[in-house]
Amino acid sequence: MTDRVTYDIRPGDALVIVDVQHDFLPGGALGVAEGERIFDPIDALAPRFARVYATRDWHPADHSSYAQYGGPWPVHCVAGTHGAAFHPRLRLENVDRVVDKGIDRETDGYSAFAATDLADDLRAHGVRRLFVVGLATDYCVKASALDARAAGFDVVVIEDASAAVNVDPGDEARALDEIRAAGAAVARTADVTGNARLVRR
Repeated sequence: MTDRVTYDIRPGDALVIVDVQHDFLPGGALGVAEGERIFDPIDALAPRFARVYATRDWHPADHSSYAQYGGPWPVHCVAGTHGAAFHPRLRLENVDRVVDKGIDRETDGYSAFAATDLADDLRAHGVRRLFVVGLATDYCVKASALDARAAGFDVVVIEDASAAVNVDPGDEARALDEIRAAGAAVARTADVTGNARLVRR
């Protein structure tokens, strides 16, 4: 049995909230069945960070990810529509910056870093470690975490503040394994909101 790993939030940390939009929540075009479970954990986490980012898919109407244009998904998160809007349970007063992604036709927009200036903005604000939450664990959360690691950031994905599509059974578990294999940590909200100091490494 290993000791529980806990994380103090410290200068140089930021929270990245991925795609908490109507179309990715139950009833939306690509609704994640357990998507609403993320709100209470995010509400517990966000006020503790000095820097909070919220990403959103902000697609053109002819985005290449849509099935009618050869992609795998139904039309979702078209810029300016209700489906692309943040869900009202996301408390935007805690958000310092919104990052739009997938804004051109050919960029899939899975990662918060794909064709955005997020990495530059993080570095400009002295951010070294990201805590990543949101929708969906097996797509945009995973892609954002992997790209953050590739860009040189430390990363902690908060499992209970994220939820998965699970197109195939086990997709969430496989995504978390891939995240760990890239050198990121996977934790739970209770591991972050305690007072104990970081003991990993």
